[in-house]
Amino acid sequence: MKYLLPILLLAVLAGCTQESQNKFSRSIQNWTGTDGVLDIYMGEKLVKRFIKIDKLSTAQSTSGNTARDYRYGYGILDTNQNFKKDPGEKKLYFEISGYSTPYIFYDSPL
Repeated sequence: MKYLLPILLLAVLAGCTQESQNKFSRSIQNWTGTDGVLDIYMGEKLVKRFIKIDKLSTAQSTSGNTARDYRYGYGILDTNQNFKKDPGEKKLYFEISGYSTPYIFYDSPL
């Protein structure tokens, strides 16, 4: 009986489409968090760093049927860019344009 649940779960996941499996994976990741880092560049220069980001989300239209051209999230603005939350650094909401912001999002190296 204790093996029935894992076998059943595997069977259900095997029958899902790749997109359904990705949504399931993202929902678990949204619940557990990823502790990501977002670096924003201007040319070759790093101008902003956000740390401890759970996820970047794509904005949805008001009707919820189409994606908008920006992403958003919450993270700590790492003003001295040392990958640590220092006194005075706060968690902020941010938005990134899909058209003009060169950025790299990655898991925290620390």
